Amino acid sequence: MTKTLDMLGLGEALVEFNQVNPGQPVYRRGHGGDTSNAMIAAARQGARAGYWTALGKDEFGDELMALWAQEGVDAGRVPRHPEAPTGIYFVSHGAAGHVFTYRRKGSAASLMRPEDLPADLLAATRALHVSAISQAISPNAAETVEAAMTAARGAGALVAYDTNLRLRLWDIETARATIHRALRLADIVLPSLEEAQQLTGLTAPDAICDFYLGLGPRLVALKLGAEGALIADGERRSRIAPHVVTAVDATGAGDAFDGSFVWRLLSGDEPNRAGRYAATAAALSTTGFGAVAPIPTRAQVEAAMGERR
Repeated sequence: MTKTLDMLGLGEALVEFNQVNPGQPVYRRGHGGDTSNAMIAAARQGARAGYWTALGKDEFGDELMALWAQEGVDAGRVPRHPEAPTGIYFVSHGAAGHVFTYRRKGSAASLMRPEDLPADLLAATRALHVSAISQAISPNAAETVEAAMTAARGAGALVAYDTNLRLRLWDIETARATIHRALRLADIVLPSLEEAQQLTGLTAPDAICDFYLGLGPRLVALKLGAEGALIADGERRSRIAPHVVTAVDATGAGDAFDGSFVWRLLSGDEPNRAGRYAATAAALSTTGFGAVAPIPTRAQVEAAMGERR
């Protein structure tokens, strides 16, 4: 089948309310949802990106559909639920960093089922990107993600999985079992260090990479925050130095990394080069507020990488 999409994201998208100043109840409205953010990042780098979820027939759902249209992300197959709402979340800022508060229980996305999946889209994409958050929102959503991974892989697509851990959504034992089972269906795993330490019980980045490679994925991109990233496959490891910026909001930085990294791999980059590109994109995404607005374009990333040489 002709591959009409480079990347397809699947999960839950939400409308974001991001605190303007710490301690003050004034919030800037925006958009979020990890896999949606990643597809917007990929589209801004030049990928033919698509997204599938379920939204409510409400103002917030309309807003997300308009966002994807504006960003060039194909969301034409997203169903709208007549009763279940679109999820929202709040981001607060303080001395300890940013804190998330979600209002997503019973959301339209949490009701998605394996039989709702768009089989033709899964067959038409070069890569599928999913995450643990998409599985955590409900048991049937967890099944839907695994079914999508199986279908996409069967159609020859790369499958990328972010282990994004939200313990407000599920307990660590359930999260660990579900995530590690899903990773056996993934080609690329995209964890962050802190959540990987919680999920594996390991502390050293190299040991964590060994663990994840042992589950079946052929490539690990371990995100180290301000320390950059570690890229590992069965033969080599590359430590990616951070791109230093003045960060103001890290919301969605890992998602910008994900979308950029997978797209650069699809474009022919070696993992080390893709990691350098993705780390730069992630750093630039922290220089503004919100998950989506500060995601850089390809031109901005390439300019920043040129400055590092």
